[in-house]
Order: sequence, then structure tokens, then C-alpha cells
Amino acid sequence: MRKFDTKVQHLKYKVLREVARSAFQDDLHHAVYEIPKKIVQGPEATMRCCIYKERAIVGERINLALGGNHENPNVIEVLDIACDECPVGGYEITDACRGCIAHRCEDVCKRGAITFDMHQKAVIDKEKCVECGKCAQVCPFTAIRNQKRPCQNACKIKAISMDDDKKALIDNDKCITCGACVYQCPFGAIMDKSFIVNVIQMIKESNNNKNYKLYAVVAPSIASQFSYAKLGQIISAIKKLGFHTVIEAALGADMVADSEAEELMEKGFLTSSCCPAFVAYINKQFPTMERHISHNPSPMTAMAKYIKKTDPNCKVVFIGPCTAKKMEMQRPEVAPYVDSVLTFEELQALIDSQDMNLEELPLDTLDNASYYGRIFARSGGLSEAVKEAIKEKGREDFNLNAIACDGIEACRTALLKASKNVLPNNFIEGMACVGGCIGGAGCLTHGEKNKNEVDNYGREAWEKTIQDAIAPYIN
Repeated sequence: MRKFDTKVQHLKYKVLREVARSAFQDDLHHAVYEIPKKIVQGPEATMRCCIYKERAIVGERINLALGGNHENPNVIEVLDIACDECPVGGYEITDACRGCIAHRCEDVCKRGAITFDMHQKAVIDKEKCVECGKCAQVCPFTAIRNQKRPCQNACKIKAISMDDDKKALIDNDKCITCGACVYQCPFGAIMDKSFIVNVIQMIKESNNNKNYKLYAVVAPSIASQFSYAKLGQIISAIKKLGFHTVIEAALGADMVADSEAEELMEKGFLTSSCCPAFVAYINKQFPTMERHISHNPSPMTAMAKYIKKTDPNCKVVFIGPCTAKKMEMQRPEVAPYVDSVLTFEELQALIDSQDMNLEELPLDTLDNASYYGRIFARSGGLSEAVKEAIKEKGREDFNLNAIACDGIEACRTALLKASKNVLPNNFIEGMACVGGCIGGAGCLTHGEKNKNEVDNYGREAWEKTIQDAIAPYIN
């Protein structure tokens, strides 16, 4: 069974796996020079013009696996050497143009950028075109196409442009590190920095010196991943890697739902704070809405904070689908509690670097959270959890009117209306990734089946209320 959606993910994984294997063996310095030759051989060398360029690109991928450019604060980086295959054209006239006499495209263009050749076929003057798209909208033959790069199409906040050499360029002032460009780039030229070597160092220190325990906090979307094995076997694998304990971030979600319900009822209007990319989007694009962001931490932070309170000398690693979590962990209010972040892609690489046969591992269990904490992983789950928390508090008098924003474009629409006081809802659930966390860039697989898997996982804890889940952990 395939572990990944795309071959790009598989290539990225192979680099991470070999880097992890070398780090575990204390042979990282030597291995850096051998990994490109090990990975790029045979048919895979045909992905580029020659085997030497492909190996050079793998060398850059290794650099990202080792933490990337420390002078760049963004966790999303462009591999310039790999970014050279996508056409850049903007709006173009295709062969579907029939040379009609209506000339709607010419009439609608306020810049005079459209003229016609001797065959009455439309021609766009790139010097005048501002790419407003109006010509494409009115063409009866849909003969005008916007030829954008996949990364630009994926980035809904327009943080990606092209430099003078036609390489992708990320505007860090706009970027919210959602990772959509990472997943959509067909050449893997945009990647997230990895802290996998740092995690391996923590594993080795905790196991060898016994100075501290290492906790893994796993996102509830893990239930939709690793489809070739059972969840209990994945939990066993995490412990076999050297983690002392595995805890559900969904328990932190239960805590957040309980507190967020209280805050919403007190303030009357709120936007969620669980998705770091959504919070960054508000901060950068809708600063007037900042005061409405929930003051509650994300489930990751809430859970890590509790763990550090009970075991101050421990270290906590979050494992999930999200590249934006790698930025969140660096925020001053989060850094004391979360020591590192791994994506599911990186977890897969860690497991395979140790040559584990998951099918032979015993079934371990996770039994911390409620159904409502677990469904935070998909769009709409947070709103359902807040509604349940209000109900459990006996506040039938409060009418929750939530809007679940599935992807950044839906978030933009809701925030625009809220900023103009025309949004009828009193709670905005913001998820930057389509589908919610199950659509995160660090997922192994994406798709509708992931939602079903998360719901099934949630139903395993159906009889447990939010209050039941959090009761043992609150003072």
C-alpha cells in the first residue's frame, strides 16, 4: 500500500529517512556526502537534465532536513536549484480563440492591453496587462487562461512571486506558513525546514542519560494517516523510537473547547485560536480583528503546558500534519512548553530509519480525549466541540451561531464580513487548510476518506464527555 500521495513526498521522505538513519548512527557528517548518490541512481536520475543536477538538488534537500537557512526566519524555504521547470505566463490567449467579432475581451480591458492580429485572434500586450482577469471572465469560448505556477495558485494570500531569474520568491511578511505551496509544488522546490535531527538528539539524550523524559503529543489527525498499519501500532512505534509517553493533543483540544466556550459566552463574539496559520493570517491581513482572537492557546500548547507543569524537566515534541506549528513553537508564549515539532512525513521517516516492521508491533492505546477533542482534526469539529462544551455547562440560553471556514479563502470571506460588522455569526472557526488539519501539508495522504477516519476515531470515545476527559487534569 502506498504511504504517500505523490512521488515528490516520497523523495522528500527518502532524504529525511537517510538523514535520520545517519543521525541515529552518529555518522551524519560523512553521510551527507553519500546520501545524494544513494538516493539518485538509476531511473530517478531522469527527473532532471542529468544525474549531477539531481544530486545537487538532493544536497539542498539535505540542508533543509538539517534545519535549513538559519538566517531565514521562515520555516518554508525555496530550493532555487529545483525551481526551474514551471512556465510563467500570466493571462494567455489559447488556440480556443475563434477570432469572433464581439471582442468582449477588448471592451472590458481598461488598459488597452488586448489587440487583434491579421486573423482577428486576440493578442495580450504583457507590458500593459495588469492581470485583472476580466478578459477571461467575459470570453465566450473560455479561450483566455491564467497560466500561473502551481505554488502561486496554491498560495491564497499572494505571498509568492517570481524573482528576476523566474524563481519562486516567498514574502515572509505575508506568508502564514500553511504549507499549501509545499504540497502543491510538483517539483518539490518548496519545502519546510525539518527539526528531525534535533528530535533524534533529544531521543538519544533521554535514553542514554535519563536526565529527562521525552513526551510525544500527537495530533488527532494521526487517525487518518499511516493507512497501512493500525493506530495502536504507530503508537507502539513512537515509544520504540525512544519516547517515554504518547499523549493525545485531542485532550488539549477538550481543554481548549471548554475554555473557549467560557470566553465566547463572556465576550459574545470570537475567532478561534487553534490554527496558527489562521491566527497569523488575522495578524497580517486583518489587524483590526486581532482583539477578537481567542486568548486560549492551541491544543498543542495547552497539552504541552500541562505536561511541563507536572514534569518540569521533561521535553515535549508535537507530531502532526502542520508546517505552521513549526512557527508557532517559536513564539515566546509557546517556546517554554514545546521543544520541537515533527510532521507525519517526518515521523514516517523516523520509523523507517530504524527498520521497524509495524505489523509485528503490539497494539498500544490512546485513551485521553473525548469524541469532540478528536474531531478538531477536521473542519467543523472545533465548532461542534464548543457547542458541546456550552451544552455541558448548562447554558442553553446562549445561542452559538458558528461558521466553520474550510480553507483560507473561506476565512477571508468571513473575516471581511466580520470586519464590516455584517457577519451574522458569533464564532469563526478558522482552518487555513482545506478540510482542516487532515489537509495539512505534513500529511502523508489527503482526501475525503481522512475525514471519515477521524470521525471513526472520535466515535471510539463517544461515551466520554468533554468534562469527563478534562476532569482528571484540572485543579
